Amino acid sequence: MSSHLAQKQCTPCEGGTPPLEHDDIMELKQNLGGGWEVVDDHHLHRRYTFDDFGGALAFTNTIGEIAEQQGHHPDITLTYGKVDVTLCTHKIDGLTESDFILAAKIDQAQ
Repeated sequence: MSSHLAQKQCTPCEGGTPPLEHDDIMELKQNLGGGWEVVDDHHLHRRYTFDDFGGALAFTNTIGEIAEQQGHHPDITLTYGKVDVTLCTHKIDGLTESDFILAAKIDQAQ
């Protein structure tokens, strides 16, 4: 699913910006492809599966490149055939639009 969010750019978060409220989170989530879950209105999580370690590693590196370009960095766990991605804006300990933008860009890269 191509999302208009994937066309946007992440913006740096200034400290003191409030995290998104539940209704805004749910609205933005509708613009993502399936597979992303919102956990406690605090962070996004998705697991990607691959046939082998090499595919998972290559995708992890792609995510890293996207994150560097956007200046917004997810938590990534790489295991054999699996890549778990967790997104949260650490500076405010919650979700911002940039988390959803990065999620859409990651989906687009898969």
